[in-house]
Amino acid sequence: KVKPQLEEKEGKKFDVFTAVEFKTQVVAGTNYFIKVHIGNDEFMHLRLFKSLPHESKPLSLHSYQSSKAKHDDLAFF
Repeated sequence: KVKPQLEEKEGKKFDVFTAVEFKTQVVAGTNYFIKVHIGNDEFMHLRLFKSLPHESKPLSLHSYQSSKAKHDDLAFF
């Protein structure tokens, strides 16, 4: 659901887009921190936000970090 949002922000298409690790943080909703393989040895860290059910808002891309490697720790940001 967030791949098109990231492609729009980056101005490019990702042929490979595979989640390899994730963490969650409960706030007034849930933050998802996801390490995504985007091809070759390239990775990105995404921060997604899912609001509480009664708010009826879609999952959204909050922020992201590019130029990550497979061994980089997935940390809260």
